[in-house]
Amino acid sequence: MSARALLSVIHPQQPKRPQQVEPVAKLVQETSLHRLWMGQSLNAETHQVLAYLAGRGYRVPTGIGVTLLPLRHPFDAAVQARSLGRLTGKPVVVGYGPATPGLVAALRGEPYATPARTSAEYARAVRDLLDGGPADGRTNEAFHMGEGLSLQALTPEPRVEVGMGVLRPGMARKAGGAADVAISWLTPANYVRDTIIPKLTEGAEQAGRDRSPRVATVVHAAVARPERDPHKLAMLGAGTHLGLPHYTDMLRRAGVPAYPDRPQEGAKAILDQGVYLYGTPEEIAKGLLEYEQAGVSEIVLNPAGVVNTEGIRAAVADVRDIVSAWEETRV
Repeated sequence: MSARALLSVIHPQQPKRPQQVEPVAKLVQETSLHRLWMGQSLNAETHQVLAYLAGRGYRVPTGIGVTLLPLRHPFDAAVQARSLGRLTGKPVVVGYGPATPGLVAALRGEPYATPARTSAEYARAVRDLLDGGPADGRTNEAFHMGEGLSLQALTPEPRVEVGMGVLRPGMARKAGGAADVAISWLTPANYVRDTIIPKLTEGAEQAGRDRSPRVATVVHAAVARPERDPHKLAMLGAGTHLGLPHYTDMLRRAGVPAYPDRPQEGAKAILDQGVYLYGTPEEIAKGLLEYEQAGVSEIVLNPAGVVNTEGIRAAVADVRDIVSAWEETRV
């Protein structure tokens, strides 16, 4: 039997003001939701928004899935992650991803030649620094790490887990050897079970680790309500990702017909195949159970479709209803 999964939520927008995230932080504080997640924000920087929320009294476990590694050196990444843990007093997950080749080229002159390997080396460097040890003088195409560079480890303090964004087999294999958490987005449950988890295990074994990373999966969901158009919700919630080659390649590997030049068709496909969960709260909870049964340890609800059409309060109402239905499945 699969271990019981935690249920969390992500604020899916890049906030212009940190106050915009407060309704979701309050929801985590008031319900059985485990963690508040955010993605990379270039409006109000994600670590700073979560620190602001802690100062406002929302001291909850937090997650970033993912921040873009070309934006900061691993030493700064470790300082930022540890600072967030100390400010909230709660466990933190910070995931890192290599960004799109275009953004990487804009920041450093050319894309990474080996983004999966570079991401893994970055994650290992952050983990070593958080553990108080030197980062082994690593130097690669993304960063230089001088010999003996380290952070003083002060204990006890909240656990900081280092994550990697994972979509395809190569990145999953690399994450297996480097990360504490593999963070996937828009990944069908069967794909997590049949592809991501086996590759994480393979990578962990190759690296001589005694355990593979746990999996946190971001799942789009919306409650069926009068006058809602599920296709519109799916398109406005996931359309950006459905136009990206690496996401659509992953979906096709999972048997979902999605192509970057036809995002409207991709939106229909993720609805038809239950990648975007739409229905009653009870139906959504049943769909979430498939992720638990696939081996996901933390399911992260993503109400982006509703946020982008009706606003954050409607999305909070959806998530409350889904949490209640989820709790009923736990009885």
